Amino acid sequence: MELERAVETYLRHIALERGLSDHTVAAYRRDLDVYVEWLRARGIVDVDAVTPERVADFGAERASAEPPPAASSLARMQSSVRGLHRFLVREGRSEADPSGRLRPPKAPRRLPKALTITQVDALLDAAGPVPGSADATAADPAAVRDRALLELLYATGARVSEIVHLDVDDVARGDLLRVRGKGDKERIVPVGSYARAALDAYLTRVRPALAAKGRATPRLFLGVRGAPLSRQSAWLIIQAAAEGAGLTAHVSPHTLRHSFATHLLQGGADVRVVQELLGHASVATTQIYTHVSVDALRDVYATSHPRAR
Repeated sequence: MELERAVETYLRHIALERGLSDHTVAAYRRDLDVYVEWLRARGIVDVDAVTPERVADFGAERASAEPPPAASSLARMQSSVRGLHRFLVREGRSEADPSGRLRPPKAPRRLPKALTITQVDALLDAAGPVPGSADATAADPAAVRDRALLELLYATGARVSEIVHLDVDDVARGDLLRVRGKGDKERIVPVGSYARAALDAYLTRVRPALAAKGRATPRLFLGVRGAPLSRQSAWLIIQAAAEGAGLTAHVSPHTLRHSFATHLLQGGADVRVVQELLGHASVATTQIYTHVSVDALRDVYATSHPRAR
């Protein structure tokens, strides 16, 4: 089977049958395009002509590239290659899996960066006025929307892609939000009173006017021309709010997700509850946040216990 056709068959499988997101499929495509190009440069155009030695050479060459690739990028590249060959063997389109020697690099364990509660308050205030305040009455409509966007990101810990793909009906359940995560898995997340108030202000005062400017769409968050708000626009909104709040550290949508998880754990939430709220498939992914809370406990202990120092 030709390599290009094999790759297309595999990508269709992960998109249609496994339900991976367009973003993930695009990343796999980029990785496998590099892999196929590397093999073609060595005269290999058929799947069964790929040997374990060739795959190992490819992995070693990618690992020693200049500039050195990030461990996460290298791991994803190797995962793409292994996934392709395992799929082809499982489907009977290839006789053997030559990718068995590939071993993903161990990614460095980095603690997620989280804002303090005071910094989150400053970020939200820089995005837009507090709903119901005197400033909110005369506020720019975009500022009302931006406040609602950031309040919802922090209140739910949802990914920015999940928030921008929300429909109005997803927030029409009082204090609950229906979120569609990776693999189109659905979860229900509570929404606090602050985020609910910001959403109500946006839905009643701003969204109808924005919707009238564009084509009919059920999407919750709209741009100034009435089209659905994009991930890139959401990033820019957060960057502008961070600049307005005087936050010098890099602030991204994931920063609010990290802050959500960290503040819940610091407040006494069970790690498995946080796992459910974040939509993590494994609690091991969520447990990285417990290290942040342990650091906070250590600081309190060091300053409070008479024999800590």
